[in-house]
Amino acid sequence: MYAYLKGSFVSKTPSSVIIDVNGVGYEVHISLNTYSKIETLKEGLLFTHLIIREDAQLLYGFAESKERDIFLGLVSVSGIGAGTARLILSYMKPDEIVKAITYGDAKSLERIKGIGKKTAERAVLELKDKLGKLHIDLPVALTPAAAPSVRQDAAEALQALGIQRAQAEQAVQKVLALEPEISLEQLVKKALKGV
Repeated sequence: MYAYLKGSFVSKTPSSVIIDVNGVGYEVHISLNTYSKIETLKEGLLFTHLIIREDAQLLYGFAESKERDIFLGLVSVSGIGAGTARLILSYMKPDEIVKAITYGDAKSLERIKGIGKKTAERAVLELKDKLGKLHIDLPVALTPAAAPSVRQDAAEALQALGIQRAQAEQAVQKVLALEPEISLEQLVKKALKGV
């Protein structure tokens, strides 16, 4: 229904953004990968995909159309819903996902919370040809960690991905104890591994 939205980013968190398009504010769910690309922008364009459920209409946004293509591929696999697909895109870069699937590396997908062995193998089997055609070469851009809001933003991102508050805060605290100057994106990824 919506191919993309272009407007001002009114508010941003690692899991969602409110984008003002001609006076209408759209709440868009995003991955950590997309957040890292729009974090410093005041306005921009997000490629979107609308999911209509019985109890909600959820709009997902992506900094690049290739990321949206990967998301659509992932949700087409039985056992992977939109939330799990967003979690995968938050845990791994799009090019890492394509490489893992193209080379049949189901074990990389299994490390992600909510992905079991059978689901990972099914994703590799069903998406190998489809995602193998995407030639992704995205640059890695890390941003320096900000003050105390990084801890809170990371915990909120983990909660938005379905992790309990106490568990999310504990995982974030563990990572920060080892690496106090870590970027938000890396903090969430490492906390996800510890959950």
